[in-house]
Amino acid sequence: MLEIDNLSVAYGSVRALAGVSISLGVNEFVSIIGPNGAGKTTLLKAICNAVPWQGGDIRIDGKSIRGLAPWDIARMGIAHVPEGRRVFGQMTVEENLLVGGMTRRVNKGRLDDVYTLFPRLLALRKRRSVTMSGGEQQMLAIGRALMSKPRLLMLDEPSMGLAPLLVEQVFHHITELFKGSELSVLLIEQRVTEALEASQRSYVLEQGRVAISGDAGAMLNNADIQKAYLGMGADA
Repeated sequence: MLEIDNLSVAYGSVRALAGVSISLGVNEFVSIIGPNGAGKTTLLKAICNAVPWQGGDIRIDGKSIRGLAPWDIARMGIAHVPEGRRVFGQMTVEENLLVGGMTRRVNKGRLDDVYTLFPRLLALRKRRSVTMSGGEQQMLAIGRALMSKPRLLMLDEPSMGLAPLLVEQVFHHITELFKGSELSVLLIEQRVTEALEASQRSYVLEQGRVAISGDAGAMLNNADIQKAYLGMGADA
């Protein structure tokens, strides 16, 4: 479904991505892990054409998206939940959700589906989102993305700023959402253990390049990854 081929992105003289190649199939859950500054967020922005590329290509269903506007990519079924949630604080929960469905035709059934997945949002549907907790806002950000009925859901650090219990709840919702659907998920996450446990395959980005890739379960048990990213000794 998604093919990233030798992609390079720079901010002025600073190279953020250097020859990155990544693929993701239909109904596949792939995670991207790595240290801060590795280029993970830039990768998702490039898929949305929110940053220019200096080289390489990105293809959806075999067709290059070069030159397409971000809203055209959204209409292709690509939904992005950005780092920091970025909900519309002065709008109600339900107004935020309806904005999420503007790029594609949405009926009341889609709204009901989101409320079924996140019952808390139903209870808060008339509340302004600025008054919600971080965990509630994260659920709203995911629900808003789902309103466009995406084929690919891209999540950037959904656990950021959340208490451990809320992180557990958010990851539960993400994995339940993926099960039994045709949705593909591309997850960026600093919580390496949770990311690898949730996903099927994973890529490690370091300094704008793919350092390691493979089966997520095998990577979780890889001594080098444990030492570098999980704070465990090689003999742990």
